[in-house]
Amino acid sequence: MRSRAIPLIFKFVPNTRCLVGRPHSTLKLPFRNIGYRSISTTSIRYDIQFPMVGSNGTNGFGSGGRVTLASRSELSGARRIVVKVGSAVLTREDNCGLALGRVASLVEQVASLQNAGRDMIMVTSGAVAFGKQKLAQELVMSMSMRQTLHSQDHTVHGNKVVLEPRAAAAVGQSGLMSLYEAMFAQYGVRIAQVLVTKADFADEYTRKHLFQTMSELLALNIVPIVNTNDAVAAPPQVYDALEGDITVNDNDSLAALLSAEIRADLMVLMSDVDGVFTGPPGLDGSRLLHTYCPSMNAEGVRFGTMSRVGTGGMQSKYPYLQVSAATWALHQGIPVVICNGSKEGALTSVMSGRRIGTLFTTQAMGTRSPETLAELAKQGGRHLENLTGDQRSEIIDSIADLLVSKSADIVMANQRDLELAEMEKIESAVIDRLKLTEEKITSLAAGLKQLAQDSRNIVGRTLRRTLLANGLELQQVTVPIGLLMVIFEARPDCLPQIASLAIASGNGLVLKGGSEAVNTNNALMSVVSEALLLHDAQNAIQMVTSREDVGEIITLGMVDLIIPRGSNQLVKQVTAQAQGVPVLGHSEGICHVYIDTEADLDKALHIVKDSKCSYPAACNAAETILLHRNLLGKRNFFANLCDMLKSQRVEIFAGPTLSKELTFGPPPAKSLRTEYSRLAVTIELVSDVLNAVEHINTYGSSHTDCIITENEKTAKEFLKRIDSACAFHNASTRFADGYRFGLGAEVGISTGRIHARGPVGVEGLLTTKWILRGKGDAASDFGPELKDYQHINLPVDEIKGDIFKQEVHVGN
Repeated sequence: MRSRAIPLIFKFVPNTRCLVGRPHSTLKLPFRNIGYRSISTTSIRYDIQFPMVGSNGTNGFGSGGRVTLASRSELSGARRIVVKVGSAVLTREDNCGLALGRVASLVEQVASLQNAGRDMIMVTSGAVAFGKQKLAQELVMSMSMRQTLHSQDHTVHGNKVVLEPRAAAAVGQSGLMSLYEAMFAQYGVRIAQVLVTKADFADEYTRKHLFQTMSELLALNIVPIVNTNDAVAAPPQVYDALEGDITVNDNDSLAALLSAEIRADLMVLMSDVDGVFTGPPGLDGSRLLHTYCPSMNAEGVRFGTMSRVGTGGMQSKYPYLQVSAATWALHQGIPVVICNGSKEGALTSVMSGRRIGTLFTTQAMGTRSPETLAELAKQGGRHLENLTGDQRSEIIDSIADLLVSKSADIVMANQRDLELAEMEKIESAVIDRLKLTEEKITSLAAGLKQLAQDSRNIVGRTLRRTLLANGLELQQVTVPIGLLMVIFEARPDCLPQIASLAIASGNGLVLKGGSEAVNTNNALMSVVSEALLLHDAQNAIQMVTSREDVGEIITLGMVDLIIPRGSNQLVKQVTAQAQGVPVLGHSEGICHVYIDTEADLDKALHIVKDSKCSYPAACNAAETILLHRNLLGKRNFFANLCDMLKSQRVEIFAGPTLSKELTFGPPPAKSLRTEYSRLAVTIELVSDVLNAVEHINTYGSSHTDCIITENEKTAKEFLKRIDSACAFHNASTRFADGYRFGLGAEVGISTGRIHARGPVGVEGLLTTKWILRGKGDAASDFGPELKDYQHINLPVDEIKGDIFKQEVHVGN
């Protein structure tokens, strides 16, 4: 029977390999999802590697068959990486040998990446420096004799020694490679030395063979260690004793040329400088650029300082050399990171997307630094403050209207986030907080409408007037805090609320939402941005996407208040990172319902059901129910309570005291300080109201706690003694909410004691300013036998609205 040829249709899968039987070939393969593409094979493993899909949705077969990685979050997808290591990274501070600890750390990082399936190539300096250090003793010992017998010796020039770099390279190269070989062997990685000169790149024939050699080494899982062949190529130069290394300059350009030749996905230039600066490092106002776009940042920047050992630092005698090499590589489609290789784990940090060093990118839209975003938000906040109250309210009204009109798009974006969350098996409590519905959006818009109406005169409102003396009047007025930073997790409904509160209070705002809600947050942010355009305030609210952005903005000292909304872990992380910036928020929502012996038991069941079951993921949901021990056998209340909870699918756990009273009962609670954030609750027994207060103050989180009783005296005792931001009598804990309190919206619930506590609405985002109006008065005019202070309190209702928008006359 004659066989038939069956056509094969490939499926394009990024970063995968496919073995084929034709080395040194170019194959035209049909892909089901991207069409026909030409693929080149290597010479040893006869394989092809499909490139990574770019963030712009391209299939990766662009210029040079590579995808240009445009952001740090994409760097982890780089598969072929060139790492250039400068002499200053490899040598000790005293220049008397190699820094073995740093070398070992670097080798470990490279080996780890190689063993993870990446193709690692090292371009290393150090041979000349290593050789110089070997020759230093002989040079010092023989210098006096040479100066005496051969005053015209070409190796002596004034007080400096002309060190022959070619000899130093020849001496140091073998020792350096032996060290690398021994260290990489500890991780099961083999290395190969490749010596090149710039002439090798100028000749097409040698370039072809260089590429084939490098490809075969990489295919054999060998790390090529590349250096310029200084023994034959380096020109002589004058050096201070034990200073300088000519190869750093060559190795920057060598790394760039090599990266382009082997089609690298990423080039990392490591020296002892931190990156590209806006001015001389250490100078006031100078800062590190974490992202550098040549088309945007080329003017008005400085490129660090000269390296300690090498001259490959970004300025001084060889200006802009490293930056020039990085820029050239970038133009070939290769992203570049310049970083300080002396810092622990620098290469690993770069590959994980952490914000260290300077990332060179062509994506201008991605080059807005965190500092730029913070500055825009701060300036935008001042613009908001200078608007009238009616104008700020119009923006909030617009947000509410746009939420309703675009609710279908928002829900669609939210659905994508929910699908991804389920695929990633995120816990149900997080998914509940993540979910947005048409009803929730409508309710959210109603709250914003209320806020717009109630906050028209909130900024510039006079709180106090005092006549200090005749013609000298003092006023205390409300003003914005300044620049707010709000960090929230899987709570996308927070975004329009927080944005509207910032607008109402005239504050600038930087937002950081959870990655679980990225699509929803983007949809909501577009609504806010569109509304801000109404009065040219579009810069007032900015959104960042990474934790590194948050950390960098905090270190700038521009943020006036940080508000985290999320888990206990998030609040602790933000507080630890705050660096003295005030943090407003709560770490946990361990809310209690105490059912007293004199409680109306029907009320109790109704309140407990609402407190626990209406929205168990909320921070104001009840987590512990405290029962007066007399209720354990009263009218089967305990059984009725458990039956009601079970009917709502609530998992019940028993506190230690309750467990001792029951032969058969719920499983014991692992802790009395548990925030379940789901349909689960702890039930515990207490002896009286004082015991309940003691329990809550010990195990609670100072959030919201309530008592159910018909005894007013007992209720007053509870409300007085409880140490919580919200204390309720015969009311569900779920009332602890800015909208239900009539605040319109809330920025969060604070369990702290300074500035604001409980649900924080627009009032909590204001501070005060003292305004004094006089008629040429001086403090020295007052005193014995001089003028007297009167300190007369004046009515504040004589001044209505924003004091800064009206003319105020000083009394006589």
